[in-house]
Amino acid sequence: MSKGAATPPAYWYGDLPVPVGARLLAGVYGAISGLRRSAYRKGWLKRRHPGVPVLVVGNLTAGGAGKTPLTIALVERLRAEGWNPGVASRGYGREDGGTARWVDTKSDAAQAGDEPVLIAHRTGAPVRVDRDRAAAAKALVQAGCDLVVCDDGLQHYRLARDIEIEVVDGRRRYGNGQLLPAGPLRELPERGQACDFRVVNVGTGGADTGFGEWPMRLVADVADPMLGGRPRKVGSFSGQRVHAVAGIGDPERFFATLRDFGIAVVPHAFSDHHQYQASDFEFGSRELPVLMTEKDAVKCAAFADERFFAVPVRAELPEAFWVSLLDRIAAKAREYRDGRASGANPA
Repeated sequence: MSKGAATPPAYWYGDLPVPVGARLLAGVYGAISGLRRSAYRKGWLKRRHPGVPVLVVGNLTAGGAGKTPLTIALVERLRAEGWNPGVASRGYGREDGGTARWVDTKSDAAQAGDEPVLIAHRTGAPVRVDRDRAAAAKALVQAGCDLVVCDDGLQHYRLARDIEIEVVDGRRRYGNGQLLPAGPLRELPERGQACDFRVVNVGTGGADTGFGEWPMRLVADVADPMLGGRPRKVGSFSGQRVHAVAGIGDPERFFATLRDFGIAVVPHAFSDHHQYQASDFEFGSRELPVLMTEKDAVKCAAFADERFFAVPVRAELPEAFWVSLLDRIAAKAREYRDGRASGANPA
């Protein structure tokens, strides 16, 4: 494990007892978040809606579950179906997080956030980062978007939404089932029952899905040289030792993916949204290839050399999921065109 690595407390996903202090803080956290939800539900705090269908992707746990790959897949499929979607994001971990900005392929990840830059690079769709996701959605519509996808916005209740997708880590699920900081939950599991779709990241181990859950498989089979050139099959590294770098919510998921190809992984886990420096890659054995997630790669272009490879992932979901989702979106769009949409509070 490399410097900067961050792992959740062992009691989040294990059987160890939760410290008393963490349990007390979880009670405070739950009370505050419950009051906030109630304030929006009762209209004491106003929601804002941009007047076009809003699709929110999020999860109930702290850390990664596969939201960004799903967001990319959603945007790509929506564009293929004739929509002009835009993506609203907070841009977590970016410098000057209070400044709203447009994000494109040339944006600095330190200023725009690693996930928004990755989404812009992969999809070419308009991306707007703003702490106020409702304001970001309004800007996207003013720029010509006819649908807004909000990345990691399940708890951002100021933005009124039409469709919610909860993403679940199929391996870790909800951990010990307790709220932060006693457990990994931002909200209790019952909150997920209100979502329109529950997508389970089944990972490489093929985790089980339950009733009403849609399996999502993340496929990572290509390694792109970061200095340019012909992509390699990830399997071509089979039998070799490589430095594997991951600064995501669950680095072990990336390492396990590489091991499934028969690669001898030297793991280097960093905290989620880590801002890399060249010194982070002083591993000693410089002759080994360096394989990293695509989210990490957008922050390492300045000091990458011929050893560096980005491993993109693509989300694969059943066609029945897409049929159901697209039907729901089309129905909402008709309501807005006909002025029949309920609950909309235009920004």
